[in-house]
Amino acid sequence: MLKQRVITALILLAILLPALFAHAPAPFIALSLVLIAAAAWEWSRLVGWSGAVALASGALCALLCALMWWSGAVERPMPLLWLAAALVGVPGGAWLIQRGVPGWPRLPRGLRWLGGIAVLCTAWLAMAQARTVGINFLLSIFVLVWAADVFAYFVGRGMGGKFSRAKLAPAISPGKSWEGVWGGMLGVLLVACIWIWVDRTYSVGSPSLYTRLYERGGWFLLAGCVFLSAMSVVGDLVESLVKRSAGVKDSSGLLPGHGGVLDRVDALLPVLPLAMMLVTVSRGAA
Repeated sequence: MLKQRVITALILLAILLPALFAHAPAPFIALSLVLIAAAAWEWSRLVGWSGAVALASGALCALLCALMWWSGAVERPMPLLWLAAALVGVPGGAWLIQRGVPGWPRLPRGLRWLGGIAVLCTAWLAMAQARTVGINFLLSIFVLVWAADVFAYFVGRGMGGKFSRAKLAPAISPGKSWEGVWGGMLGVLLVACIWIWVDRTYSVGSPSLYTRLYERGGWFLLAGCVFLSAMSVVGDLVESLVKRSAGVKDSSGLLPGHGGVLDRVDALLPVLPLAMMLVTVSRGAA
């Protein structure tokens, strides 16, 4: 299994890194269309549709994103869209987690499918816009989610249950602890401080997310990092909830040893549009 995971990871890096670091955003945006189509296919299967319907869902999601790209939406400011994503996504995610696994199948299947497609398309547009802003900016968002996950894992393993006896969401993800969440937030703040120093010390193509937040003030950086770290946890928990309801461990087997595309991007889905919202707010207030 370890060998399989390593081989898959190396193949993914060999495909993703050249596209990400290409001179123009187009290669990465085009590659992300393929990934978002795969994620939509996985989502349709998780909500109970398979076969031709699931394939059509993937094609539809890719088509919608391609139309947004063709229409120029990738280069156009979208402050109202990002605000709507926050107003719907933040309370919506909390509501789904509060209802738990039993509450998920009680929602109409069509609504569950539509909500997932909307989230995927919105996250894709945010990712495409972030890449258009600059590699450094997009990469800083990716690393925020990865840092929150890595620090949460190690702090949770070492200190889980020592300060809070209550688990974070035992019915959804028994292994997650509040200590892990706090550790993830502290890890993100550490990464933010280092990244801001790098932005100021070396010549970078574009300011990172952290620098853009810090330009508004230290308190804005602190609040933004904590908020985005928390929403990465929400994204992870919602996907775990959906998989538990579907009775599966992974969203698919597309990535041998790593599960499916949704398993790799679940925490990124809420963070991408919310990061764009925070940057829009910061720029508008400057």
